[in-house]
Amino acid sequence: MAGPGRRTALIPNALDGLPAHARDAGLRRDFDDLHAAGLDVTLTDLREPAAVASLAGYDVVWVRGGNVFVLRRVLADTGADKVLRDLLRRDAAVYGAYSAGACVLAPDLNGLELVDDPTAAGEPIMSGLGLLDRPFVPHVRSPGHPETAACDALSRAYTAARRPHWALRDGEVLLITGERAQLLPLETF
Repeated sequence: MAGPGRRTALIPNALDGLPAHARDAGLRRDFDDLHAAGLDVTLTDLREPAAVASLAGYDVVWVRGGNVFVLRRVLADTGADKVLRDLLRRDAAVYGAYSAGACVLAPDLNGLELVDDPTAAGEPIMSGLGLLDRPFVPHVRSPGHPETAACDALSRAYTAARRPHWALRDGEVLLITGERAQLLPLETF
């Protein structure tokens, strides 16, 4: 999707507030996996000076999981939410993410308080970036993931309320190109 572009910004901010040892292993795995896929990866902490402005220079923006409310707060406080919306609407970068990094693309974050602590970053922001047409629920029916039970409960609550949502098992991929959305198993790639 990025064509020959390999420059990738790895955004770690959904893990803000966690101790370094809790952040480091996951970031190392993400860095290694993206590098193994042939990407030139730069860890890009949005709280650093000039980090948000640098996003326009990347072909891929990869946003990892963690706490969706922490991530949303950082996106709003740094102005990265506006920059990302602009880049994606102009098709100037590819956005890749998992867990919180995908959830934040929804119209709103209502319901995700069943999974993540909304006060972990102070006053929660309940609006998402509005780049998806419905909420995103990761880790459903994914045995072994610590958030599966909470994500399954959220998906059931959305279904009971007749609220359309994207419910993905670990290993599935939601691919959006233009106006087309496809749910694919990871093995497709």
